[in-house]
Amino acid sequence: MTTNNEWLTVNVDELWQESAGVKAMYLSPADGSRLPEFTPGSHIDVKLGEKLIRQYSLINSVDDLNRYQIAVLKEVESRGGSLFVHNSLRQGDTIQISHPRNHFHLMESDKKAVLFAGGIGVTPILSMAQSLAASGKPFELHYFAKSESTCAFRGAIRESSFADQTTFYFDDRPEDQDKAAIMHSILSRIETNSPVYVCGPGGFIDFVITNFSGAGWQDSAIHREYFVAPELQESGDSKAFKVQVNSTGETYTVGENETIVEVLEANGIEIPVSCEQGICGTCITRVLEGEPEHHDMFMTDDEHAKNDQITACCSRSKSDVLVLDL
Repeated sequence: MTTNNEWLTVNVDELWQESAGVKAMYLSPADGSRLPEFTPGSHIDVKLGEKLIRQYSLINSVDDLNRYQIAVLKEVESRGGSLFVHNSLRQGDTIQISHPRNHFHLMESDKKAVLFAGGIGVTPILSMAQSLAASGKPFELHYFAKSESTCAFRGAIRESSFADQTTFYFDDRPEDQDKAAIMHSILSRIETNSPVYVCGPGGFIDFVITNFSGAGWQDSAIHREYFVAPELQESGDSKAFKVQVNSTGETYTVGENETIVEVLEANGIEIPVSCEQGICGTCITRVLEGEPEHHDMFMTDDEHAKNDQITACCSRSKSDVLVLDL
């Protein structure tokens, strides 16, 4: 669901096969008005068919408010969203979207920004690259893909103003096989704690983070956005716990197979949610007492260590009771 009660009705103006497995589209307001402003790294919720809401990054320049551009990878293990886009959505259709939100901000810095895109993770990175290029700020973009045929927006990037600042790496190209050597080469010419932005598959993000952390980067200088949360290993020791609403003192039990969001919603207390996987940050709730058991991929290790907030859609509790700032 969206954190803004107002859904926007948009038309699918253009829909095309951008690369193998990726469809891209332009969305324009059905009433002819301008779309809401957004910042680089933003995403929108998109209503797709019956009861399907998915999140997609905005690709286009922040200056173009006549239309939004998004792209969707056809997932092998789709939960329904990507299959709907690839199999059912048509040019000329009308759909609803949320106002843009941003949990992957482009930070102000005098240092050169280093952008890493893995596969479809290029979508928010492209908006960042366009913004940095327009402002004349230094950056370099490293785009990793399985092959040229699966490399979405390759042509657009090569024709862009930042083509010379972009390097492509393809898994099926022999010279791009040694990822450790590639990362060493990148690290050798980048000033420590230059801002790093990475988006893509979980393993790719972890690889980039591990390399930069090992080279002395502070966690606060490494910005990441996960599209899909990794599956948790079943430990078999998940237990029920209680959550207390601070404003009323009411206490509710969260069962072994329930989430905080589900239990509170069943009792008339709504926490805004979107991804329901712990990757978007929409449901973050402040913790006043108790120790969370974090299962999200949104907060940093430092933020987890503070134990003062929790992603209520997926995280649990190590203590018997969590007191929430609600």
